[in-house]
Amino acid sequence: MLSKYSFEEESNKALNNKNLQEALINTTNRFRSARNKIVSDSDNWEELRQVARSIKEHTINNLHNYLQLLENNIISAGGHVHWARDSEEACEIIRQIAQKNSVKKIVKSKSMATEEIHLNKSLESHGYSVVETDLGEYILQLSGDRPSHIIAPAIHKTKADISKLFSQKFNVPEYDDPQELTSIAREKLRSEFLSADMGISGVNFAAADTGTIAIVENEGNARLTTTLPKIHIALMGIEKIIPKFDQMGLFLKLLIGSATGQKISTYVSLITGPRKKGETDGPKEFHLVLLDNGRSKIMSNPNTRESLYCIRCGACLNICPVYRKVGGHAYGGTYSGPIGAIINPQLEGIDKHPELPFASSLCGACKDVCPVKIDFPKVLLDLRRQVIENKSKENSRAGLIEKLSFKVWKGINKHPKLLQLLNSIGYYMQKPFIGNNNKITSLPFIFSRWTKTRDLAPIPKKSFRQIWKERNNV
Repeated sequence: MLSKYSFEEESNKALNNKNLQEALINTTNRFRSARNKIVSDSDNWEELRQVARSIKEHTINNLHNYLQLLENNIISAGGHVHWARDSEEACEIIRQIAQKNSVKKIVKSKSMATEEIHLNKSLESHGYSVVETDLGEYILQLSGDRPSHIIAPAIHKTKADISKLFSQKFNVPEYDDPQELTSIAREKLRSEFLSADMGISGVNFAAADTGTIAIVENEGNARLTTTLPKIHIALMGIEKIIPKFDQMGLFLKLLIGSATGQKISTYVSLITGPRKKGETDGPKEFHLVLLDNGRSKIMSNPNTRESLYCIRCGACLNICPVYRKVGGHAYGGTYSGPIGAIINPQLEGIDKHPELPFASSLCGACKDVCPVKIDFPKVLLDLRRQVIENKSKENSRAGLIEKLSFKVWKGINKHPKLLQLLNSIGYYMQKPFIGNNNKITSLPFIFSRWTKTRDLAPIPKKSFRQIWKERNNV
């Protein structure tokens, strides 16, 4: 489990990190510009989003049937299917496959699901050599760090950081040229591919009607991971399924366009079972591990179920004003940004992430860019309700005070004359707290938390109702 953290504390660290601030803006701006171009060049992007959302909604509502169909078709293609209720069971299934086949060295392509279950740590604790082969993930593994973005996991690392890391790990000079650094990684990783006994990947989509999984990438490392070793294990969250192979093109277009702004990624691998008779490449064994790990619980809540529609494109991170300032590590879990704010509390427990549902301005920008139109504000509000209810149970006095405060607020707003009287009193009482910028810059007691990080507009001398009456001679 991840150590206890504070979103507020981690956010303050990020805000004071100049290199991180620059990297966040530059990278997310680049992703956003690329996505915007793809969207503007498409004459039916909104229609595609709606179709994709409808497919995901239908699939999640009928998930059990499609998972059974997927299992049947993978077995028919010569593969093996394993069901994992939680992270511990998933890790154990993968360890048993490795043990049965006398595996020593494992290569991995980029997978958020493996990050979610802390697979590397589990395998290494049992003596297996595990190597991340995505360049960003490889950098993070060497530095003992974790991803901070779904698409660009090492977004928080500068070129100087990477150069120094490679120099320390590989006894090479500190290069300024990114191509030199990439060449070093390529040389080191090529020998790992050739000597690996087993490859582990994630899954972007799985078509139930054919048993085909799709893996999207730009580096070629996933292609090598899934074809060179004799065993290929794909770990897939159960929500990644789609009903038909014919729908794959729609989801690939939305995923790739939203993630990197490409029309198509450099590599799209479509895998249906292990190597067939007469084929020259591919693994001898193919295993699909279907991971629940809290997803069934999410599915049972009609207010938050659409969290499972996510296709992990990262577009919501790139647009989010909160993520663009605090980065991924502040979220304290596997997933970051708006999707992390709604997924982490549901997968790991809302008691472990009570701050995340509030790590949003509810501006709705994430909903606007989401390729499957997840209603982030709606889900966030439901999670906030759960947090407040939990706090009320733990501290009945605090809950009673909050309920009473809102009842008083409601009562005041229902009586215009009382509201006008209190506004007039507030206008004169606020004067000691108004700064030179004509804003309320500090408030006493518990209200100081509001003005600690923001200025408030002062109460005007005349209310809108008064001004309206004066101007219209009412």
